[in-house]
Amino acid sequence: MMMTQTELIKHLTTTFGKTKVNKLKAILIEQGLPLRDLIDLTFYPNKTIAFRAAWLLENLILSNPLACLTEIDYLLTQFTKVNYSSCQRHYAKIIMHLTSPKIHPLVKEQLQNKNLKPIIEQYFDWMIAPKVLIAVKVFSAEALFNLRYRYPWIAQELTNQLQFLMINGSAAIQSRGKKILNALKAGD
Repeated sequence: MMMTQTELIKHLTTTFGKTKVNKLKAILIEQGLPLRDLIDLTFYPNKTIAFRAAWLLENLILSNPLACLTEIDYLLTQFTKVNYSSCQRHYAKIIMHLTSPKIHPLVKEQLQNKNLKPIIEQYFDWMIAPKVLIAVKVFSAEALFNLRYRYPWIAQELTNQLQFLMINGSAAIQSRGKKILNALKAGD
């Protein structure tokens, strides 16, 4: 029997940690829940439930990227609508992984014909916005780096943005920024 969105909401309202995320992920994989329903929960009015749904979504997709193939259009459309800061982190990480050169070939193929410009714009907006969490900025930079061959203009814009962020940036942005800038200079 398939878990319903209502049943999942009940699970998301109780004490939550990595063990619970893994347990729910296993249940969702086994019983199924339309991925669209889980994506919708990341926009739930209760920010705690939305955050937990986004955390679960990230774990589900990262453990099985093929799980998102049927809903990749919906996931990409919803990406630009994420406004809870706690959910931005998970969405930024999901797309970072989906655009990785190491992702499954079927996911690469699905993304090949998608217009990712709204995603790119959102990533740059997150990198520029002062109140966006550092983890979101770091995942954004990595995802943009992943997309630099498909959209060659990204390399220069990303270089400029990282250099600016690194002026007074945190240790995380300094570390990732140096790594990405060195890779861009090397032509990796």
